[in-house]
Amino acid sequence: MHPKTPDSRGTLRIGIGGPVGSGKTSLVAALCRTLRAELSIAVVTNDGHTEDDAKLLLAHGVLGPERITAVQTGCSPHTAIREDIAANLEAVEALEAAFDPLDLVLIESGGDSLGTTFSTGLIDRQIFVIDVAGGERLPRKGGPGITSADLLVVNKTDLAPHVPADLEVMRRDAAARRATGPGGVAREMPLPTLFTSLSEHPGAPAVADWIRKLIAEHRAPAAA
Repeated sequence: MHPKTPDSRGTLRIGIGGPVGSGKTSLVAALCRTLRAELSIAVVTNDGHTEDDAKLLLAHGVLGPERITAVQTGCSPHTAIREDIAANLEAVEALEAAFDPLDLVLIESGGDSLGTTFSTGLIDRQIFVIDVAGGERLPRKGGPGITSADLLVVNKTDLAPHVPADLEVMRRDAAARRATGPGGVAREMPLPTLFTSLSEHPGAPAVADWIRKLIAEHRAPAAA
């Protein structure tokens, strides 16, 4: 049996990547808490040799344990979400079969570099998370995660006065990096960037609204 294409599959798959400590798991938890009353959600986490991220989500009770699957990659987390996606794809498809109809699967990468990207055979859209504590120059450094993710999230803005980091500099540099595509060709519309502080806004409302819009667009072909 061939896997369903995004247009024929009811579930929207979103990959969430970013460096260690950027707040990926906290963002996943926030999105689950905010959206679980209106959407059927499941999560796949990736760790090299542990199940720490899945255990953290379970400890916070963001979803029932049957809706959270941990993948132990045994290799670079990047490899398991881009080059050899078999284990992740199996986990996602098992969740989709168990909870059909499933609206949303969040696939969290293990912590990796600014080059983290997901295979398009695994996800429909990608969120890339960086944090202010990494320094205001981080967006300027680029890398595929920053330049090509469907949504860039600059997290922990509440730390800016203490790092210190100029949020306007980060906003300007992120916009510049995300205004061009491969080969330096200007995009018609720059890819979006959202600045967040989960300590101040624990439900990640702006990111949740971005996902709601995607869900509506994803459902549109079926409604046509």
